[in-house]
Amino acid sequence: MNSSLQSVGAIEAHHLHFSAPLRLTSGQSLSEYSLCYETYGRLNAARDNAVLICHALNASHHVAGFRANDPKDIGWWDNMVGPGKPVDTNRFFVIGVNNLGSCFGSTGPSSLDPATGKPYGSRFPVVTVEDWVEAQARLADALGIERFAAVMGGSLGGMQALQWAMAYPDRVDHAVVIASTPRLSAQNIAFNEVARRAITTDPEFYGGDYYAHQTVPRRGLAVARMVGHITYLSDDDMAQKFGRTLRGSDQYRYGFDVEFEIESYLRHQGEKFSTYFDANTYLLITRALDYFDPAKRCGGDLAAALAGVKSKFCLVSFTTDWRFPPERSREMVSALMQNKARLAYAEIDAPHGHDAFLMADPKYHGFVREYFEQIVTSPQARSAA
Repeated sequence: MNSSLQSVGAIEAHHLHFSAPLRLTSGQSLSEYSLCYETYGRLNAARDNAVLICHALNASHHVAGFRANDPKDIGWWDNMVGPGKPVDTNRFFVIGVNNLGSCFGSTGPSSLDPATGKPYGSRFPVVTVEDWVEAQARLADALGIERFAAVMGGSLGGMQALQWAMAYPDRVDHAVVIASTPRLSAQNIAFNEVARRAITTDPEFYGGDYYAHQTVPRRGLAVARMVGHITYLSDDDMAQKFGRTLRGSDQYRYGFDVEFEIESYLRHQGEKFSTYFDANTYLLITRALDYFDPAKRCGGDLAAALAGVKSKFCLVSFTTDWRFPPERSREMVSALMQNKARLAYAEIDAPHGHDAFLMADPKYHGFVREYFEQIVTSPQARSAA
């Protein structure tokens, strides 16, 4: 299947400004804010074919197609969303939204604070998955969408899909949760802390107000990305791609510069990331990951936290994903089954680790495609076809 022949094509982003204050989980508020989003396909007359795509840590609203001013800038889930693809834009109206706190168009730390006329910087409030879903619900209201055919996301995006099903049970027909978890393990929180520490101890960080100093904590941000990137790949995938191959020589040089290809790759990924991502955004989003734990308010009982859901669920995990392993998806499956929720679950044997949710694995895409076919043929969504 030739993905290039099934693109949604050139896409323009939209911005929607909200003047009503948004009360945050932390108790703080944003007096006003903007959300950046893209849409693909058409909303039908019944307005029941909308699919919301929630993004992961370093992604954005740019889910599919290519930017009109840059044909090489292809959406991060372009292999999943488009005409004839698993999430078929010939049938569904797909919305990709950029979360608050991001650096890709929605209001975030680098945005101007209307109270001061200067970038928020360190003054931007901590946001949570719950806050993102509240903001997304307001966007849906503004677009005239009372109910989503599906809310879908991978990794951190899957947490948002789960939160949607809990916070708005009457507004979500299907929650599609891929390579995700109902809470971070201590190990995951530890990785996030190492990444944040790399940023906050960079001399160019200036307590989060580096904009005023016209600098960027690039070294810390690069190290943070390197740490994170390691957790996205499986040991087998790294061994296959890099192994112990030396770079530029077949002999050790007995020094501390790059010796191995894997070192070169990680440095390249880190340095590239530091040129386009905002360090404050990295802090905010990793903290949102840490805080998400819906079972906490129910004494650690996830089934109790999910007692009010009405959505049908589609869950996918990957055998080599050690960041959000299949055990975490099975935990969600078990909690949902205790509530007699209708669900489909697939555990895909894929070699790519956590990043497998971004890949076009045939079994994975086939499962998602079949699930969305069922959404289309269900009584509630026949008008979407």
